[in-house]
Amino acid sequence: MSQENVELVLSVQPAPDVDVARQFRDDALWAAGVAVTAPIAHPEFECIVRGGPEGDSRIYLGTEGMRQMFLDWLAPWASYRTEIQQAIDCGDQVLVLANTFGRLDGSTQEVALSSSDVWTVRDGKIARWEIYLSRSEALKAVGLEE
Repeated sequence: MSQENVELVLSVQPAPDVDVARQFRDDALWAAGVAVTAPIAHPEFECIVRGGPEGDSRIYLGTEGMRQMFLDWLAPWASYRTEIQQAIDCGDQVLVLANTFGRLDGSTQEVALSSSDVWTVRDGKIARWEIYLSRSEALKAVGLEE
């Protein structure tokens, strides 16, 4: 079942050339994307950003909450895209390691960041997406690092 979880999580990842900032800001593009992903989102879906400025976490509920999380995160970015490096099967969880690339408003230079997300699958649907600002913390969350 866990390989199916990996495939499910990978099915919602954007292609490397997709400008995620545009996808989430544009109402029509958002509506089209959520129409595809809503059927595989658990009714209790939540999105959590871990490791804020004071070690705190911020929780967003439902697919609209996910959109709000992205709008908050993407506020300073003119463009933003993700390239998946690896998806690691962790049973009910899937660790996704990626590189993200963004261009800040008013800049022509792209900035590269590492991202580490833990996705939890329950009842064959995506129930939680945890975004870690620290790769080490993400590895700890799935038991791959102490």
